Amino acid sequence: MKNNNYFSHTSSYYGTPFDMMKKYGVKFSIAGENLAGNQSMEKALAAWLKESGNNIYNKEFTHTGIGVVESPTYGKLFVEMFMKK
Repeated sequence: MKNNNYFSHTSSYYGTPFDMMKKYGVKFSIAGENLAGNQSMEKALAAWLKESGNNIYNKEFTHTGIGVVESPTYGKLFVEMFMKK
């Protein structure tokens, strides 16, 4: 997202998060993604926790991956990927 200057669940290169996971051989029965652009992890997490339908609250997920990168636009970009095999 940072390198291609976009902020979205859909990439012109990878497609959706689900397309990307399939492309790299990640097998899942359900999956989800959270995105945040914020100055700190605490602020990003606080914003996610305010959303009642957020993936954090989905008890079906069994695995997660988190990526954080410095961003000149947002301070930091945060991506959480959730899945159940």
